[in-house]
Amino acid sequence: MSAEEHARSADLAQATDRPGGRALLDRLVPPMPPASVWGWAGPALVTLFGGFLRFYRLGTPHAVVFDETYYVPDAYGILKHGVEVNAVHSAKNRNLVDSLLAHGGTHILTSTGEYVVHPPLGKVLIAVGEWLFGLTPFGWRFAVAVVGTLAIFLLARIVRRMTRSTMLGCVAGLLMSLDGLELVLSRTAILDIFVMFWVLAAFGMLVLDRDWARAQLARAALAAGATGAAGERLDGGGPRLGIRWRRVLAGVFLGFACASKWNGIWFLFVFAAMAIAWDLGARRAAGYQDRLSGALRSDVTWLPVTFLAAPVLAYTAAWSGWFASSLGYDRNWAAAAGNHLPIWSTLDSWYQYQKSMLGFGLGLTSHAGYVSEPWSWLILGRPVSFFYTAPKGCGSTSCSQEVLAIGTPAIWWASILALIFCLGWWLSRRDWRAGSVLAGVAAGWLPWFWFAWHDNRTEYSFYSIVFLPFLVIAITLCLGLIIGPASADPGRRAIGAIIAGVYLMLVLADFAYLYPALAAQSIPYSSWDQRMWFITWITPAS
Repeated sequence: MSAEEHARSADLAQATDRPGGRALLDRLVPPMPPASVWGWAGPALVTLFGGFLRFYRLGTPHAVVFDETYYVPDAYGILKHGVEVNAVHSAKNRNLVDSLLAHGGTHILTSTGEYVVHPPLGKVLIAVGEWLFGLTPFGWRFAVAVVGTLAIFLLARIVRRMTRSTMLGCVAGLLMSLDGLELVLSRTAILDIFVMFWVLAAFGMLVLDRDWARAQLARAALAAGATGAAGERLDGGGPRLGIRWRRVLAGVFLGFACASKWNGIWFLFVFAAMAIAWDLGARRAAGYQDRLSGALRSDVTWLPVTFLAAPVLAYTAAWSGWFASSLGYDRNWAAAAGNHLPIWSTLDSWYQYQKSMLGFGLGLTSHAGYVSEPWSWLILGRPVSFFYTAPKGCGSTSCSQEVLAIGTPAIWWASILALIFCLGWWLSRRDWRAGSVLAGVAAGWLPWFWFAWHDNRTEYSFYSIVFLPFLVIAITLCLGLIIGPASADPGRRAIGAIIAGVYLMLVLADFAYLYPALAAQSIPYSSWDQRMWFITWITPAS
């Protein structure tokens, strides 16, 4: 029995000692599914399926794909020097492919630091794959494939906890396995999959913390004489819960998200607000009258540690290679400017570097290629072609081989309806699960509207990968309602299960149909053209 199950048993023993006690505990912390091997085996099997899809032919295409041209040599520089250094060839020069593949990268690096515009953690992880398997397509894509696969398992376990259903957890994992965008970004050595993974890990920690905190409040309410009656009111604001280490770990993960790419920062603010809302709701559900002061005294007090100190320390630690290496770009900027104070000079240089990165990111306004407006992301208006060539030998006179970064339409288009439903569900019922879905999508999506409108910034649809898990959760919650609770009429549940099953088969068929254009399979041009449903899936913006 796990530590959580032991705690639950102790809570139940205390709850059954007083009338209504068990009702109070079940209301605050609904029981998890009975202990079973399937609680772990089910998500694991779904993950194995998704992992096979991500690792199968991982070295194809045997070339530097899309923005791998930046991150592959950056990661190799970190592997060799602890920090990104300049490549002999321009990062935009596709002759870099020959240097990487034909010569193993032995002569592609110089001894000067390179100016990079994204933090290093994602490139450090890519470097791990290059260290394990060499400077090959499989090697530099290994880390993203591992992280993309682990995200499937994480999501399955998180949704299982949110819904108290192993089946729905596996459904969520299956949907993630069958999403085209997640597949492509799990097979391309760029940074966005790392942001998504760390955000999802942080969300999982917050969900675990929510259950733990509500169990503590239920225990305290029972000790204070609560009877478990609905609407019961207790004096005061409730107990102090102290530092909550799951939340601290969530903060560390959010720091790692920002250390992969800066768009992870919006989740810091949104998740902090969500955590406060959960605290207030928990104290209200426990019956405490002065829940605001209780939350301010106990829960909010630790937020600077959870959502400020922990992320900042994690983010800074990711730059340890830059601090340690004399080759780091602008490493001695402050000293050259006259600041020779020990430690402070280095921190000053690092701070100026961060400012420069921020300026570059906000000022990026090139609109050539597959740029898109954020409003079009959910409808898959303009996916990005990561790779395209016309090979020979596919059994046809004209062949196509492509890596198209596009989500599975049956998932993304269904998510629009699911989000609308979740908004109504949250407004009418204040269901925390619907609210968390909306919060996650808002953090990952809405800031791009501001940048598009205010700064005319360059944006691409694959940025949406960061909030994909929340779209999957929204769909899964809706499928759960369609199937109905365990207490529903068997006939009603059978009809719901058929509807859900038909939808999952539709997703599988849609994914299988698109798969050749996602995984660089060589197919006849006519077959490729049939999969390009809209002209914007083919033609980049002018």
